[in-house]
Amino acid sequence: MNLERLARSGTAERPPLVFVHGAWHAAWCWDEHYLDWFAARGFECHAFSLRGHGASGNDRSLRTTRVDHYVADLAGVVERLERPPVLIGHSLGGLVVQRYLIEHEVPAAVLLAPVPVGGALGVTLRMIRRHPLAFLKANATLRLWPIVETPELARDAFFADDHPETETDQYWSMLQDESYLAYLDMVAFRRPRPGRVTTPVLVVGGEQDRVFTVAEMQRTARAYRADLEMIPGAAHDLMLDPRWEQSAAAIAGWLEGRLG
Repeated sequence: MNLERLARSGTAERPPLVFVHGAWHAAWCWDEHYLDWFAARGFECHAFSLRGHGASGNDRSLRTTRVDHYVADLAGVVERLERPPVLIGHSLGGLVVQRYLIEHEVPAAVLLAPVPVGGALGVTLRMIRRHPLAFLKANATLRLWPIVETPELARDAFFADDHPETETDQYWSMLQDESYLAYLDMVAFRRPRPGRVTTPVLVVGGEQDRVFTVAEMQRTARAYRADLEMIPGAAHDLMLDPRWEQSAAAIAGWLEGRLG
């Protein structure tokens, strides 16, 4: 299957980085800041769009796409690389990385605002309280687009209060629908299994994240015996946040210490 890929060259001494986007997003979200920033520091970078996202194809409807299909997409990208990569997954992409690590080992993995080890029930309950009509519409149509169908809903979910509105509106225009079955997998059916993971893990979160709480990210870090970096003032979309360079620097610093 043809998957959209974005790449930047780096030095041969470092493992390549593979970036996995979250729900409603595509590879473009890494291209705004992260890819050039990490490439400038010697990292070979690869970002791809999961099936049914961005310019990637899909051999089934998005509605019937599962998290396991996304894990297969990641596996296919990794298999095409000459060296084992570091995996960097955001939100749903963080769950994809966690599921991949159950059966595979890589030099290191970074989870950015990831789906928690306990699943996405917490954010579901918070969504019901904050935006009950959007939640009802999503369940009535078996589509996740209603959760982010207006710039206001997207800003509330993904972006900090001080993020310029013109920029968040531009990012909203690039969002898309997401698989309803993948959402069900996030809630209950495809939870992480940290006890089976041997890869070193870093968890990075934003202190103002309105999708996953600080406490959820702390529990995820404890489950993996991972280091935890919380970015003050940052919201869920760490790679697009005005403080994006703080999260990038936290990742690079950890990788320098871990990989040498």
